[in-house]
Amino acid sequence: MGLGSGVGEVAPDEAWRILESNKAARLIDVRTRAEWGFVGVPDTRELDQTPLFVEWASFPGMSVNPAFAAEVEAALGSETPGPLLFLCRSGARSLQAAMAVTDHFAHAGKEVTCLNVAEGFEGDLDVTGHRGSQNGWKARGLTWRQS
Repeated sequence: MGLGSGVGEVAPDEAWRILESNKAARLIDVRTRAEWGFVGVPDTRELDQTPLFVEWASFPGMSVNPAFAAEVEAALGSETPGPLLFLCRSGARSLQAAMAVTDHFAHAGKEVTCLNVAEGFEGDLDVTGHRGSQNGWKARGLTWRQS
């Protein structure tokens, strides 16, 4: 499903299938260092994948990283970018990040497929105001670990 600016959207389990079937695909976790450290990170080792960790915004001020797209490009190195899957807590920051990277590559004359991982790592708040049980990477039973 297209979200504008050339960005598509996939559910977490579909993101896993893409990573599993396409070795050029990369998962980019755009959450903060604090989230990686305290909440956990996707564990894609069984797919011979290592997520890229690039902060879209920094805690505590949550100001957007002006070098984000360039940092993603640098983290990819000389790889030909396959589908890039962007993940945050609930899917909002990762959408903005995916759009920024799409625009960055387009301005460089390069085409890349950027996909937002809907629901994010922790998903939406449940009725008790907690994340991680209703939907998202963790709630769908995809592998993750504490870092």
